[in-house]
Amino acid sequence: MSQGSNFVDYVKICCRSGHGGAGSAHLHRDKLTAKGGPDGGDGGRGGHVIIKGNAQLWTLLHLKYRKHVIAGDGENGRLSLQTGKTGEDEILEVPLGTIAKNAETGEVLFEITQDGETKILTSGGRGGLGNWHFKSATQQTPRFAQPGEPGLEDWNILELKLLADVGLVGFPNAGKSTLLSVVSAAKPEIADYAFTTLVPNLGIVAYRNGRSFVMADIPGIIEGASKGKGLGFRFLRHIERNSVLLFMIPADTSRTIKEEYQILLHELQEYNPELIHKPRVLAITKSDLLDEELQEEIRKELPADLPAVFISSVAQRGIDQLKDLLWTEINR
Repeated sequence: MSQGSNFVDYVKICCRSGHGGAGSAHLHRDKLTAKGGPDGGDGGRGGHVIIKGNAQLWTLLHLKYRKHVIAGDGENGRLSLQTGKTGEDEILEVPLGTIAKNAETGEVLFEITQDGETKILTSGGRGGLGNWHFKSATQQTPRFAQPGEPGLEDWNILELKLLADVGLVGFPNAGKSTLLSVVSAAKPEIADYAFTTLVPNLGIVAYRNGRSFVMADIPGIIEGASKGKGLGFRFLRHIERNSVLLFMIPADTSRTIKEEYQILLHELQEYNPELIHKPRVLAITKSDLLDEELQEEIRKELPADLPAVFISSVAQRGIDQLKDLLWTEINR
């Protein structure tokens, strides 16, 4: 299986939490006590369905074929004020950047961003109270107890937004996968036709003095992606989580660099206006095709407030300069 088929960023699961155990209505009896008071214990809580962050995971693949998740029921209360056992929780481990939504309403319930962080997705039913809770001056021997609460059943969606330091933004065939393969150990599929990258590829980029940062190659944006064209929404959502956006525009583009940049920017803004506030860096790729004179001409027309660098992944040109620029922006 290629990395592509292993990358799952969306699953829909049916979660059923456990029923709470019933409280006990037991009355104390032993050799010395013929008519003792109430000593029924409480029922145990039903098991929760819990989501837990795991920094070692990067896909939801392990949950893809798990359509039903069922937590254990709580046990009934017992005599001598013994509380029933709590139902067994079902814990689903997910990569950081996973969002849980209610499948019916689309409401976002929570997001997991820390390793080891836990959140309850579907709560177990509460255990019923035993009869000793209901003892009073007027009712010395209550012969009733509470039933346990039923568990819940709901359909939920888990959706992954990649957490990366740098997200690569560009049209298909802008050289994003090639750059990732040069600066990291990631092995994305590379070919000279559009839409080679159908899933995000993650790479760890080694920097000076043993430091590193994470780069995500996000599939190419096409004009109209924000309206759901092409692979649109599926991967625009991954860009939301990146701290720096690296715009990549090839030197041999049919339009001007400025026009390409404006179109990419427009797509991001249409999808989510907040993306426009992220730090941006521009890399003009395939710059081994340009002589110095042409580079100077292009540089003059670039947006003034945008850090830009000319690179060639194939000729390994400008790569260190690009890493320096990205490191500065990440840590700004």
